[in-house]
Amino acid sequence: MAAKKILIVDDDRSISELVSLYFTKEGYEVSACYDGSEALDAFHSFEPDLILLDLMLPGVDGYDICREIRKESQVPIIMLTARGDTLDKVVGLELGADDYVQKPFDAKELVARVKAVLRRAQSPRPALQDNKERVEHEGLIVDKGSYTVEIGGKTIEMPPKELELLFFLASNPDRVFTREQLLGHVWGYDFFGESRTVDVHIKRIREKIDDLGIDLPWSIKTVWGVGYKFETESE
Repeated sequence: MAAKKILIVDDDRSISELVSLYFTKEGYEVSACYDGSEALDAFHSFEPDLILLDLMLPGVDGYDICREIRKESQVPIIMLTARGDTLDKVVGLELGADDYVQKPFDAKELVARVKAVLRRAQSPRPALQDNKERVEHEGLIVDKGSYTVEIGGKTIEMPPKELELLFFLASNPDRVFTREQLLGHVWGYDFFGESRTVDVHIKRIREKIDDLGIDLPWSIKTVWGVGYKFETESE
């Protein structure tokens, strides 16, 4: 079996060299670049199985790199950040990052997170219904095969995790899920993030729906003290 390939994008060469050493010892093939403007070229030429992406980079920042990569690929991305602000982390996750690690980090923990993200990427996500790729309700179509959402006949742009969260809730109508359950089903059971991540994604989905200004026979309801559900109108 070919070694998994990891691309490190970080302008701190000492960190890149240390991380490269750890992952090389673990049997991975590693490549590194140190400037955000070179990251997309490195991504295309190296074709990594996972990207370790620093947020603060010269040239182009990590947010923009993540956004561009997500336009063409679902390759796992772990963001590296020197800032502990929850909003920074959530924004990164919203753009499609799979996890984040705050600097300074323990190299062994980073290896464990990489292995966890790669494991999630290689196995199907747990679901309560069958493994269908499309769910429909009146005024709603969510298609994971093409990663598209239609609400009220209009195509709505959504980052991957927003789409996957809406898909999961809509696939299990009128069932209440806790934030931890949603983290498990959408982000993976070994996700290292915070439950606030779910709240922010729900808020963004609702804003997109509200902006349409149309009446729909379903909604995403908050069940106070518990979590959320995709609520349909009774017939």
